[in-house]
Amino acid sequence: MPTTTPFGPTSTAAEVVSGVDLTGKRAIVTGGASGIGYETALPLATAGAEVTLAVRDTEAGERAAERMRALAGGEVSVALLDLADRASIAAFVAGWRGSLDILVNNAGIMALPELSRTSEGWEAQFATNHLGHAALLLGLHDALAAAGSARVVVVSSSAHLMAPVDFDDIQFDERPYDAWGAYAQSKTATMLFALAASEKWAADGITVNTLHPGGIMTNLQRHLDEAALDFVGAKDADGKTLEVPPGWKTPQQGAATSVLLAASPLVEGVTGRYFEDANESPVTAEPTVGGTGAAYWAADRAAAERLWNVTVAMLAA
Repeated sequence: MPTTTPFGPTSTAAEVVSGVDLTGKRAIVTGGASGIGYETALPLATAGAEVTLAVRDTEAGERAAERMRALAGGEVSVALLDLADRASIAAFVAGWRGSLDILVNNAGIMALPELSRTSEGWEAQFATNHLGHAALLLGLHDALAAAGSARVVVVSSSAHLMAPVDFDDIQFDERPYDAWGAYAQSKTATMLFALAASEKWAADGITVNTLHPGGIMTNLQRHLDEAALDFVGAKDADGKTLEVPPGWKTPQQGAATSVLLAASPLVEGVTGRYFEDANESPVTAEPTVGGTGAAYWAADRAAAERLWNVTVAMLAA
């Protein structure tokens, strides 16, 4: 049976974590300086967790950490992490000491208008959203296992409903680049890798779940032009960009599902699932753009195993 909770689309992260004591727990939130990353990290700190904001811009991270300390009173630290740079990921992993109870893979980029590649020649969205987080996850495995009951939370997107992983041309070497197709593929990849990890690491007491946070206006939209903003429904009839478009969420609401999976006893032991609006969302055999549920191609165990192997090979090259 799907996992259900008393929470829903308008629930906030603070409501979800109310009454939960995370004292003694250690958490990492990538992209924790702004948007739903900030709104995920803050309630974890408020509940007593020791939180590390893993960010590209450490100055912005320090400003965010200072605000969190003032609001939550907990221990909040900042560490440099560039998910598009394997050396940065390796340095972050090497610098981590001790166990890790919660890892929230939240950071990401979306719909880059032009094809962009990393130094390895990898398409930037696939590299950042999937490969970077995969390298981080693999590097922190022992720390997660040492916690005994660690939780990994992977922020995906309903955009995964737009496209599976094209294993024959992941990097857009042959097919024409498509901004949304590349984003969709990267988010499908995060779900497949999480599914594989949930099965491979179950014996280590590590749970791994993915989620769609909902539509939220954050820095994620920074690469969208006016036409793209209109396409995603962020404009009103007069062409004005809305702070909270109809049907979208506030950042505090958008962080609720992440915090649920990171901290709530309601999902203790649940793994390998996909959540929306703070509840498990079923697999759908007929994915539709703008729809709900996990596309069947993102819940395919054979594809998950294939992506795991492809990913490990790429990261080892």
